[in-house]
Amino acid sequence: MDAVRVALLREVLAGTEWLGATRRFAGVLRGSVVSHGGGLLLVGTPEYEPWHLAAHLVDEAAWSGTPELAPTLVRHDARPTDPAHLSVGPGRLAAARRGETLLVVSPDRPGAPLLEHVHDARRAGATVLSLGPGEGELAAMAHESLAVPEGTDLDLDTVQHLVSAAAGENAVPTPRGRRRFRDRLSRLADQLTAPPPARW
Repeated sequence: MDAVRVALLREVLAGTEWLGATRRFAGVLRGSVVSHGGGLLLVGTPEYEPWHLAAHLVDEAAWSGTPELAPTLVRHDARPTDPAHLSVGPGRLAAARRGETLLVVSPDRPGAPLLEHVHDARRAGATVLSLGPGEGELAAMAHESLAVPEGTDLDLDTVQHLVSAAAGENAVPTPRGRRRFRDRLSRLADQLTAPPPARW
């Protein structure tokens, strides 16, 4: 989803809670990886791997000049013969330490093995963020959680687009102090979709 489509999506969502919620969550994500500098680990469940979010965060990291946003995708069925960026398995979660950020994306409540890894990472000092149903043990363990329960206006994939786009916005000024075109377009879309000012 490119910047124009994200801007149109934001226009459609104007007046809903989603814009503020995704921006707040993205701000926590960006703040965590930038301030700690320990790296971002991204993991889903054995049934759901957040490939799309990983790709968008890599793009946002490059476009915003914030390399810390580029995640390490942790895969449950990673094999040593996979390409390097796809060969990181759950053992990496066991090695998570203070300063690192762990983002867990799950459409359903994750199983016990993943919850144990998340619990261990948190005890070791990692910042835990969750994106999913917003209930259960994962949400309770997370330092910050964005709930996307079933039956809401948006699905998990769309929310991931909004979060990744917001995470890269205005992260670092571009050379000569100019804002990126994407940031200006996003700001314009927000201004155009804002409710009219109250009469004085």
